[in-house]
Amino acid sequence: MIREVNSLDLLYLVAAGRWTLALTAMAFVGGGILGLAIMMLRIAPLKPVNWLAVGWIQAIQGTPLLAQIFVFFFGFAIFGYKVSPWVAAGVAFSIYASAFLAEIWRGCVEAVPRQQWEASAALGLSFPQQLRYVVLPQALRVAIPPTVGFLVQLIKNTSLASTIGFIELTREGQITTGATFRPLTVYGIVAVLYFLICFPLSQWSQHLERRLNVAR
Repeated sequence: MIREVNSLDLLYLVAAGRWTLALTAMAFVGGGILGLAIMMLRIAPLKPVNWLAVGWIQAIQGTPLLAQIFVFFFGFAIFGYKVSPWVAAGVAFSIYASAFLAEIWRGCVEAVPRQQWEASAALGLSFPQQLRYVVLPQALRVAIPPTVGFLVQLIKNTSLASTIGFIELTREGQITTGATFRPLTVYGIVAVLYFLICFPLSQWSQHLERRLNVAR
């Protein structure tokens, strides 16, 4: 029977938002750790490891995120391993984030003037010491706004996890729509909730950009 959207439905939608945030946090932390390692390989003065990093980035960025989620969720079932939606979504999103964060951070490192590398080399610093004491502190100022911008995109992309039954905000919206047959109302609420999550992050990114004078 068709019914109206009520306060309990709204409560369920709001509660589902915490799983969206949890999945985003898992993907961002996992992707950040892996992305940092890939970025180091990408800028290392060794061609073989450069090619390895480039191959990883191209493979991940060149395939749809939805396909990556399906590979981890359905692919292992072929070999008799049942993967939960949590694990499949967490691993897929972490790998996806690693490729994009690695490229974002590589660009920020390369934005540091070459003279800084040359000056630190003249002081006798090794490559790791150049990164730690000279390059990365400067690259951090440039990296914060685009990193936060990617985080906002990652939050919205978590909606794809609904395709494997992961109950986050979008999936809860599908369930509520099936119960109420009010898709316009339900997905309007879902859109508002996504906005309430993403808008403060976007404002924070702009605040950091102004505070750090990145454009200067």
